[in-house]
Amino acid sequence: MNDPRFQILASTIVNHSCQLKTGENILIESFDIPEEMVIALVEAVQKAGGNPHVDMRSSRVLRTLQENTSVDGIKVWADCDLHRMTKMQAYVGLRGAHNANEMSGMAEAQMKIVGANYQKPVHLERRVKHTKWVVLRWPSPSMAQLAKTSTSAFEDYYFRVCCVDYAKMDRAVQPLVARMKKADRVHIKGPGPTDLKFSIQNVGAVPCSGERNIPDGECFTAPIRDSVEGILQYNTPTLYQGCSFANIRFEFVKGKIVKATCDGDQEKLNSILDSDEGARYIGEFSLGFNPAILTPMQDTLFDEKIAGSFHFTPGQCYEEAENGNRSQVHWDIVCIQRPEFGGGTISFDDEIIRKDGRFVVGDLQGLNPEALGSA
Repeated sequence: MNDPRFQILASTIVNHSCQLKTGENILIESFDIPEEMVIALVEAVQKAGGNPHVDMRSSRVLRTLQENTSVDGIKVWADCDLHRMTKMQAYVGLRGAHNANEMSGMAEAQMKIVGANYQKPVHLERRVKHTKWVVLRWPSPSMAQLAKTSTSAFEDYYFRVCCVDYAKMDRAVQPLVARMKKADRVHIKGPGPTDLKFSIQNVGAVPCSGERNIPDGECFTAPIRDSVEGILQYNTPTLYQGCSFANIRFEFVKGKIVKATCDGDQEKLNSILDSDEGARYIGEFSLGFNPAILTPMQDTLFDEKIAGSFHFTPGQCYEEAENGNRSQVHWDIVCIQRPEFGGGTISFDDEIIRKDGRFVVGDLQGLNPEALGSA
C-alpha cells in the first residue's frame, strides 16, 4: 500500500535528519520493514542527489545468525560491514519487530561476544562517530501490543509523534543547552529513595530535535564519571537484550553502581552491568520533552523522549558529551517525573529548573507540551 505518510516521513529523514547532500552515500538498514517504506526512502535519497545503499534484514534471521555464529565468523561479518560503513556519509536504521522479544533467551556470553565484536566496532565506534545517522522504529503489531492499543491506532500515534515541529523544538531547546553547559551540580529528587547528585561541569550539552532519532525530543549531557552519588529508583519498565525489567534501583558510590535491584531477573540485570568495567558507570544524562509522547511502551526510542522524563544511562558515553566512560553497553533507562508517575524535581546549581515534569523557569517554559504542541 502506498501510504502518503511514508513519503512525508522519508523526506524528514533524508532532508532534516541526515541533511543529505548531492553525491553522498547513505546506508538504509531496515529490519522487518515494508518494502514500500524502503522504496520511499530510496526515492527521497535519489531526489536529494544522494546514493542509496540498502540492506534489508530479518530479525529472526539476525537472531539465528548471532546465536549460532562463531567468534571468527562474527569478526569477519563485522569487518565486511565496517568496510561498507567507512564508505557512508549517512545512515538510516529503520527497525521494525514482528516480535519485540526476538532476542530473549540468547546466551549471555554470546550476546557479549556480538556486542564486543560487532556492535562496538561497526556502530559505536564507526557509525555513531563518523556518519550523519538517524535511527527509528516502525509501527508494527508487536509495538502496538507494547503500547496496549490497536495496530491502526498505534500507526496514527506513530506518525503523529514522529512528525512534530522539529524546527520549533530546536529553537525552544537552546536555552536548556545554555543552562546545561553552564551548570556544575545537578540534584534529582523523587518519590521514595530517589536522591541523586552529580556534576556535569564542562561536559557540554547536545540538543536532539529530529537529527539522530525519530521520534525525537531530548537534550543530553553526561555526569563527570566519578561524581555520581546517591540512589535512583526508576519507574519505567525497560526492555534490554530481549528481557523486560521494572522498578530498577541503582545505588551509586563515587560514580559506580554498587548495588542494582529490580522486579524481574535480578541476576540478568547484574550480568549486563558486569559486561565490562564501564557498564557500572553512567554515560548519559538526558531530559525528554516530546509533547506527543506521554506513556512508556518499553521501546527506548519512544520512552526516552517522554515529556517530563529523564534518562540516566549505564555504559558508553557519546563523543559529543565526553566523560571518558567506555563500554559495550549503552542502556537508556527512563524515569518519568510528572505527577501521575510520582513527581520529582531537577535542580541545576540549587535552582529547580523542572518540577513534576514541567519546566518552571521562564526561559525553559517553551519546552512544555502546550508550548511545543504536536503535528
